[in-house]
Amino acid sequence: MNSMNNVVLLEMLKKQSNPKRGKYQVILHDDNKTTFDHVVDCLIDVCSHNELQSYQCALIVHNSGKCSIFVDSYDECELVHEYLTKLDLKVTIEKFKK
Repeated sequence: MNSMNNVVLLEMLKKQSNPKRGKYQVILHDDNKTTFDHVVDCLIDVCSHNELQSYQCALIVHNSGKCSIFVDSYDECELVHEYLTKLDLKVTIEKFKK
C-alpha cells in the first residue's frame, strides 16, 4: 500500500471510530422549578457566560421553553451536560443546526 492509501484508510477509520463528529449543542429546558438566579449562576460557572449572556439565556428559556446555551464537540457538550444535570438543570444534547 502506498502512503496515499494509508492516509485515506486512516481517515476512514477515524470517521468510523467517532460517530459523534461535528458540532453539538447543549439545550437548557424550562422546568418551572429552578430559580432564575440559580440558572444564571450555573451558566456563568459552567458555560463561562458573562452576566448579560446568562440573563438573556435564562429569559429565553423562561419565555420560550428552551435555549441553546453551549456549542462544541460532543465530548465537551457531554461534560457541560453532566455538570448542569448535577446542578439540577434540565438539559439535553443535540446535533448543532445552523
